[in-house]
Amino acid sequence: MSANALLVDGFGRIREVVHDVLDGLTQEDLDFRLDGSANSIGWLVWHLTRVQDDHIAGVAGLEQVWLAQGFQERCGLPLDPADIGYGHDRDQVAVVRLSRDLLSSYHDATYEQTISFLGSLSDADFATIVDRRWDPPVTMAVRLVSVLADDLQHAGQAAFIKGLRRS
Repeated sequence: MSANALLVDGFGRIREVVHDVLDGLTQEDLDFRLDGSANSIGWLVWHLTRVQDDHIAGVAGLEQVWLAQGFQERCGLPLDPADIGYGHDRDQVAVVRLSRDLLSSYHDATYEQTISFLGSLSDADFATIVDRRWDPPVTMAVRLVSVLADDLQHAGQAAFIKGLRRS
């Protein structure tokens, strides 16, 4: 299996979990928080998608789906357009209240851009340095695996909360 195929499979698994989590949820379910400082299912899906969109667009030299396809306007969140949710406090988490359809559409569009980009990569591209702010510098391969791991963790958190909510 090629590195591209492995990554496509991994991002496909994230998409499957996101769709499984969103299936059948009400707005109340999406906004539910285990306590006042916890993340909601909706926030987790929005955040994992924002991270994927931001980081993939960054290494690919593309515009984020969030902006290019008008999701920032459609979502109407009172946040900076560049905000991906990193470091959000309880009040910022609370303002991310999006419909299941909007979350699903944004995730699917981001997934499509991700898969298209992955299909364009050669084996040599994975060694390209994409971030020199770290020691050692971050390669394309490391950044892609980092996004994959982060997104899987957040998708799992959302699934866990759904399970608790439904029990």
